[in-house]
Amino acid sequence: MRTTKVWRVAAEAGADVLAGQLAEAAALLHEGELVAFPTETVYGLGADARNTKAVEGIFQAKGRPSDNPLIVHIAEERQLEELVLPYPELARRLMKQLWPGPLTIVLPVRPDAVSPLVTAGLSTVGVRMPDHPAALALIRQSGCPVAAPSANRSGRPSPTLAGHVLEDLDGKISGVVDGGATGVGLESTVIELSDSDTIRILRPGGITAEQLQAAVPEARIDAPSGTKADTAEAPRSPGMKYTHYAPKGDLTIVQGDDPEAVVRYIQEQIDRAAPLNVRTGVLTFDERTDAYHADVVLASGSERHLEQAAHSLYAALRQFDAEGVQLIWAEGCSEEGIGLALMNRLAKAAGHQSVRV
Repeated sequence: MRTTKVWRVAAEAGADVLAGQLAEAAALLHEGELVAFPTETVYGLGADARNTKAVEGIFQAKGRPSDNPLIVHIAEERQLEELVLPYPELARRLMKQLWPGPLTIVLPVRPDAVSPLVTAGLSTVGVRMPDHPAALALIRQSGCPVAAPSANRSGRPSPTLAGHVLEDLDGKISGVVDGGATGVGLESTVIELSDSDTIRILRPGGITAEQLQAAVPEARIDAPSGTKADTAEAPRSPGMKYTHYAPKGDLTIVQGDDPEAVVRYIQEQIDRAAPLNVRTGVLTFDERTDAYHADVVLASGSERHLEQAAHSLYAALRQFDAEGVQLIWAEGCSEEGIGLALMNRLAKAAGHQSVRV
């Protein structure tokens, strides 16, 4: 087993300081090694997107299906010239307004620009520019476009701390850049441009449908339900097909217009499980933390501020695992704003197992 090195950096450090702190990590990336790093969304597991052997290492370390494409991270817009073919003006406008940021745009890939493993055989590639100084410094200093899915074992909750990365990948990768807790807590929004004035959301995430609409008011936004089951077709972006983000325990989402009815239903299920001698857990909001009697009750934030819940979701799922919880019920939420992405991730974590009361 290899030794996984940890480089601790301060996001607020100046560019020269970061460059010095990240020199070894950047050199390893350039040499074809795997390095995890923080972004504004979650921690990513990076490899040179042009190096097939390096990209193979991502799939092996994660146990990731090979038909699941990877997102390529860049630090400068000029890197696009080497990666993609001419793209619509609509994409250019979105980049200008929302990059750096948690937005991945699926674009026509330039032949042989990246390893075929990155695109999973598609004629397109998802590209984004992360809004995190350590990520940008690492990519810039490595001198290569960086393919980077979330830095966790496939199917597990995504990592929002360097410690989460080590829980899953210690000994399997060369190193981790520890930049502290990530900000958004959910992965980037992935979009494709169906035509000159239509934006199709393939995966909801850190950029909301409302933000996309504000950036290009005349465009039509095609946004699926956050709980919509994925189709059987080959995924056009990460997060479209497989069960992801799942805790080890059995998770059920409970939705309803009346919060009291949701509480009653969940507590009834907890009480019914008592004779089974299993550990029970509830993922709720601050407003109802005291309403439940279970082995573990976690509040992810206020239901009036769903960005808090988004930020805390993956850490909460990992805490259920740490405390050995076997049956989990999670309260659903509105699909407005970041709620669309939050419900999307909850649905995948639950294997689309949900109840409406």
